[in-house]
Amino acid sequence: MGEVNYLDTILVPLSLFLTVGYHVFLWHNLKNNPSVILQGITTLKRREWLQGIKLGDDKKEMLAVQSLRNALMEAILTATITILVILSLAALANNAYKASDLMGVTPFFGSQSGRIIALKYGAASISLIISFMCSSLAIGYLVDANFLINSSGEFLGREHTRTVLERGFFMGVVGGRVLCVSLTLLLWLFGPMPVVISSLALLWVLYGLDYVGKAHYMFK
Repeated sequence: MGEVNYLDTILVPLSLFLTVGYHVFLWHNLKNNPSVILQGITTLKRREWLQGIKLGDDKKEMLAVQSLRNALMEAILTATITILVILSLAALANNAYKASDLMGVTPFFGSQSGRIIALKYGAASISLIISFMCSSLAIGYLVDANFLINSSGEFLGREHTRTVLERGFFMGVVGGRVLCVSLTLLLWLFGPMPVVISSLALLWVLYGLDYVGKAHYMFK
């Protein structure tokens, strides 16, 4: 039993530490050297694109609304998937103790005590709720950005529009990343080893997608 608890208390925090550390490193590079990160390049291009939109130009304003539609649909999809997984977790929580009896006490499945099972469901549920909230905020910001881009007036400056637009995209990215981390926490139900393996696989995929010039060599 001590070996089982040892795996739960070491491997799961280690996987979370690696995931959080990677995103801290990504945020540092985004602020200091955005040209090497896909999100940084996208942010710079988005600012240039917003500055190129002239008030009163109906064609460009309509194109802007259509361009934001994909990001809005992505945020809606993330929020929908998140709430469905939360409802599924609530349904599975009633059968948690039965599942723990089937798994037994082995190092692979980790500890199956009542407190550990509650911690597993609680950690996954909290991360999913955070993802849902971020995606919901992203939807609200993007809807406001659509309105502001097509609005003109003395009190509506481009700086405010840019801030709302950037917040929408930022919250959308955060919601998607937290959803990915939540999926790795869901694997904790099957033991600490799947959490570590899935976290390493997730970081490998994200590194190839985030850093410009790395994806071609990693996924060639």
